Amino acid sequence: MDIVTRTAVQADLKAVHAIYAQEVLHGTASFELDPPTPALINERWQVVKDARLPYLVAQINDRVAGFAYALPYRSRPAYRYTVEHSIYVEAGLRRQGIGARLFGDLIDACTACGARQMIGIIGDSANEASIRAHEHAGFRQVGTLENVGWKSGRWLDSVIVQRTLGLGNLEPPGERQ
Repeated sequence: MDIVTRTAVQADLKAVHAIYAQEVLHGTASFELDPPTPALINERWQVVKDARLPYLVAQINDRVAGFAYALPYRSRPAYRYTVEHSIYVEAGLRRQGIGARLFGDLIDACTACGARQMIGIIGDSANEASIRAHEHAGFRQVGTLENVGWKSGRWLDSVIVQRTLGLGNLEPPGERQ
């Protein structure tokens, strides 16, 4: 399977919306209860662009099969070298290397942007596939927030994972605004 990753453009957002809506409705990776509107997906994409951070899509045969992006972890200035990522792959195309490719390219792009740490929040501690995918991408578990979400008739945990990017904390960063 030939997977191509690239920067997302507005024309990709219809597919991004469809992939994410399915996860919101049928999964526990997102703690949203109702899928956001296409207009809100567009606004979120614009926020990533405005932050000068990567928003990527993975394509197979000209079809968007997944997406990944990073946002600033927190708004306070001391956090400016830390990003939080999100990654979603179309349900029927999982376990085919799409997520791994998106992870690798997102990590590289965030490193190139000057980020030194990447945080992930995995919805549902029972989501073993996501936990393993993060471990394969070099993340380590740093905490679990127990029973913080109520969805699908049950309490859900959030697993916090972290990965060092580039030089990490080995030396002071260059300035990132």
